[in-house]
Amino acid sequence: MAKLVSLLLVGGLLCAAPAQADPASAKRIVKAMSDYMASQNNLSAEFDVTLDVITPQLEKVQFAASGSLLLARPDKVHLIRKGGYSEVELLSDGKTMTISNMAGGSYAQVASPGTVDQIVDVLRTNYSMDMPGADLLLTNSYDELMAGVVEAKHIGVGVINGVECEHLTFRNADTDWQLWVRSGDRPLPCKYIISSKTVAASPDYTVQFRNWSSGQAAAARAFNFKPATGAKQVPFDQLSGIGDLPPPAPPSTGGR
Repeated sequence: MAKLVSLLLVGGLLCAAPAQADPASAKRIVKAMSDYMASQNNLSAEFDVTLDVITPQLEKVQFAASGSLLLARPDKVHLIRKGGYSEVELLSDGKTMTISNMAGGSYAQVASPGTVDQIVDVLRTNYSMDMPGADLLLTNSYDELMAGVVEAKHIGVGVINGVECEHLTFRNADTDWQLWVRSGDRPLPCKYIISSKTVAASPDYTVQFRNWSSGQAAAARAFNFKPATGAKQVPFDQLSGIGDLPPPAPPSTGGR
């Protein structure tokens, strides 16, 4: 193990970011991605998400989920996220927003906040929830992503799921983040990593997209919610079991 760590450290030094990485190029690529995403009225993709958690013993534990995303701008969303501890569905048909605990048989509904951007904002502000990679889906994603950036680099080219991408890195006061954007005339986001610098061991949040599709409108019924047999409607503040993490472990009894 010690030899492996040494090799990784040496490899990291040999593959360090180029000293003359171009910040203007990095920002230009993010702007192109933002403009392209905002111009697409219909988008769909599949994704994988990982979230690092640091235990009180400073052990890094990673939790994973996968899902699918369907957008029809300005106001329709259908997202499914399935992890080891939850299976969640989010829908907005332009009139009603629904979040469903598919595994637990409960759901909550409110009037739709409006556009996709407004849905993201209300989920964050009112319900402490987020859509995977939500920053990348906003119509003004460039402004949101660049807010607070103190350093930007265009590292070079990387390959994500067999797709050639432009590899970009950015630094904020509290986070470092990386973005891989598809090369060419369809600058779609392929991978996004946020590293928290203010938490011990710098945990990461990662979302990786695949099978992007755009241009073809989904049928309206794709955004209609149909509760499962026996599913119970509850107020939002009583909806549980929709997070990425398992419930806390019971306190140790010390073997007694």
